[in-house]
Amino acid sequence: MRAIVAVLLFVTAAHAGLWGLFQEKQAAPDFRGILPSVSYAPFEGSAHPDVDNIPQIEKIRADLKKLSTITRAIRLYSSTGGVELVPPIAAEFGLKVTVGAWIDKNSDRNKREIEAAINLAKRNSNVNGIVVGNETIFRGEQKINDLVDLIKQVKKSVNVPVTTGEIWNIWRDNPELASSVDFIAAHVLPYWENFTDKQAVDQAVAMFQLLRDQFPGKRIVIAEFGWPSAGYNLRNAEPGPFEQASVLRNFVTRAEAIGIDYNIVEAIDQPWKFFEGGVGPYWGILDANREPKFAWTGPIVNENYWKLAAIALLMGILMSLPILRLEQPTIMQALLLSAAANGVGAWVSTVFAYWAGHYFVFGSAFALTLGLILLVPLILIAMARIDEIAAIAFGRGPRRLITKSAPLAPATIGENVAFPKVSIHIPAYYEPVEMLKQTLDAVSRLDYPNFECVCIINNTPDPEFWRPIQDHCRALGERFKFINAEKVQGFKAGALRIAMERTAADAEIIGIIDADYVVHPDWLKDLVPVFADARVGLVQAPQEHRDGDRSLMHYIMNGEYAGFFDIGMVQRNEFNSIIVHGTMCLIRRSAMDMAGGWSSDTICEDTDLGLTIQQQGWLTHYTNVRYGEGLLPDTYEAFKKQRHRWAYGGFQIVKKHWRRFLPGASRLTPDQRREFSLGWLNWLGAESLGVVVAILNLIWVPIVAFADIAIPDKILTLPIIASFAVSLIHFVALYRLRVKIKAGQMLGAMIAAMSVQWTVSRAVAQGLITEHLAFARTSKGGLSRMSIEFQAFWEAVIGVLLLIGAAVLVVTNGYKEVREIYIFAGVLVLQSLPFLAAVAIALLENSRINSFAFWRNSAVRTAELIGLRPVTLPTVNTQSQPVASEIRREVN
Repeated sequence: MRAIVAVLLFVTAAHAGLWGLFQEKQAAPDFRGILPSVSYAPFEGSAHPDVDNIPQIEKIRADLKKLSTITRAIRLYSSTGGVELVPPIAAEFGLKVTVGAWIDKNSDRNKREIEAAINLAKRNSNVNGIVVGNETIFRGEQKINDLVDLIKQVKKSVNVPVTTGEIWNIWRDNPELASSVDFIAAHVLPYWENFTDKQAVDQAVAMFQLLRDQFPGKRIVIAEFGWPSAGYNLRNAEPGPFEQASVLRNFVTRAEAIGIDYNIVEAIDQPWKFFEGGVGPYWGILDANREPKFAWTGPIVNENYWKLAAIALLMGILMSLPILRLEQPTIMQALLLSAAANGVGAWVSTVFAYWAGHYFVFGSAFALTLGLILLVPLILIAMARIDEIAAIAFGRGPRRLITKSAPLAPATIGENVAFPKVSIHIPAYYEPVEMLKQTLDAVSRLDYPNFECVCIINNTPDPEFWRPIQDHCRALGERFKFINAEKVQGFKAGALRIAMERTAADAEIIGIIDADYVVHPDWLKDLVPVFADARVGLVQAPQEHRDGDRSLMHYIMNGEYAGFFDIGMVQRNEFNSIIVHGTMCLIRRSAMDMAGGWSSDTICEDTDLGLTIQQQGWLTHYTNVRYGEGLLPDTYEAFKKQRHRWAYGGFQIVKKHWRRFLPGASRLTPDQRREFSLGWLNWLGAESLGVVVAILNLIWVPIVAFADIAIPDKILTLPIIASFAVSLIHFVALYRLRVKIKAGQMLGAMIAAMSVQWTVSRAVAQGLITEHLAFARTSKGGLSRMSIEFQAFWEAVIGVLLLIGAAVLVVTNGYKEVREIYIFAGVLVLQSLPFLAAVAIALLENSRINSFAFWRNSAVRTAELIGLRPVTLPTVNTQSQPVASEIRREVN
């Protein structure tokens, strides 16, 4: 424990050291003077001035009092809507005012603005000029001749200089506009021209010199110069608090040195300018709370930097504390977990910084809140996967796993019975006859002296299915009981309840196998001894399949199943938290009775019973030794239906059992509660969350592409990419460590695992709105034909839409090159992969390359082509081929 505590302290110290190492500190020229002018808009909040954002006198007075300490004059952009209150209040603090008249296509409004501006100039001696229109030509609101007429109209009525505000190149390209004004009010905003913050001042000075050379003798004023403190990048232009401080301090010192007359845009952040893209609200030298955003002297630093560091470190420590509860963790295991916890802490700190440094309208606040809410389970899932990586790669090996070499006590139950009686139950519903015969024959070969077998065929009236099995059971001897039950209620659970009624009274252990499973002779001999411990209620062996060489699709499906049984089940077994699946399991009869037997209120009666047994306090054990093989689903459709049933049944179990996870509601241990909760979240939650986030991102595509809004990368999109990377590493690393399959099959297994995301999410959605769906039998043994319908239609639709969305973002971002939009497009591509995986398997199933014969023939042809002697390839195991060729009836 001391070593683990030392590891946690080391990681925390390293985390703190990284904060110290990466603390940004920039040098910039000190400015101790007074700014000649700043742009001022007396509005607050996110409401537009044309709607209900009416300035208040006291607010204006408070603003101007503060501004009077940093500037000699202010520039306005309108003369109505409450802005007309500013000049007389500015006079109280000795501030000069450049009045603005807002000009657009509305002639009535233009008339009111001009009349108001003229009146303000006549009535207030501190008005030092009038700016008629702001970027009116650039915005296409007026033609040059019309604007010149408005300027001349104002000049006739006032005794102060009159001009208009335009971008520098508008002045350069329209000399007639320059000749109509008293001075040139040029806007030089390097950010919008894609200059870097290092180039901004040189560009502004160059444009000033250009205009001075073009219009000698004309007064030139840089009427707008500034840099945003937040928002998205525009090609090379990066906004940010450090960039803003550096640009402005360098500019004002250079301007003062060479005598440039200028106005800084702007005095106070304007949250209502969200329509100007992500940077619109962030041009102020004061934030919306009227607090300075940076210092004009000394090094440029983030005043809140160490507060954010403290949040990151505190979160990292809190999220590292569960490591202390682990039983004998290794140093490397603790190191990885603590590093991940501190990484999450750093992200939480970034979220705090973003939230505190940005302004939100309702829509953006809602979207950000929803995104963060969805990210919480995503991060929990990622942490759970990192925990599993750490445990398997660096932790101690499994200690509860039953292996062939593990010494077991003699199999005694009750009064020293050497071989307690086992009753094996085989439920069947429209199963291929020859397949079921193989299952029964394998049971008859069990190397165990005291067992019976109850084969129950339910709801299968066709005698071609049940009569041969009845005869076969008779031929196998008195150990084999046959039941043909019609009109059974409760699906498979109902059939198993009937089997329990026909079970021998002295049977102490109940074994369950599916109708397609060929068990090994040593199944009972090896595993029944585990029940010598009176606390053991259930022993589970893994599923395995004997037809993985049936096709390439079956080959990768078999690899996908293996991961669950060799990775997840082994780890859950360490905490007595295994998932019970209804084949290859042995259950103590008394434990089953205490749990209430088979229940039909979920369609996953096996998992439901297993969880109930654990809630009663029984021990469960798992072995990863294969003691039998079954058959894979016949088709991709059957594979998806099986996964849908598992997911829907799993969600039913969550709804049924969640109260028992409350403290004191059952005998579940904290470890069991954690394993089941994270397991459900990892499976049901991850798949459903993936689909929800993908669809929400699709909705955001037009907004991002056409409304100049970018998804913040550090707090929303990058965590999605990181979670995907964790999932990828989790899959590859644990498969390589635990699952004995080749790399090609592992890659196929990954595709198969991703391909059911839509299926699982549909099952969860149906679980939210329905109580019960009918039990869907998984077609095996060649009984079902391939559906004529394409089995990945909706996955194809969503996957293609995601790719189209990514393409739209890239194309529309071509002239802006906003990094956050490219990252968002990349996220859409990643999110399309599970949907496209389903499409790939559906296409594979119907293609020639799905057959191993195609690959054998291709190998032979290639060898002959290059002159090599053909290599004899292994033939397909005929035992694994469909065994229902003689079945003459198709069952839907």
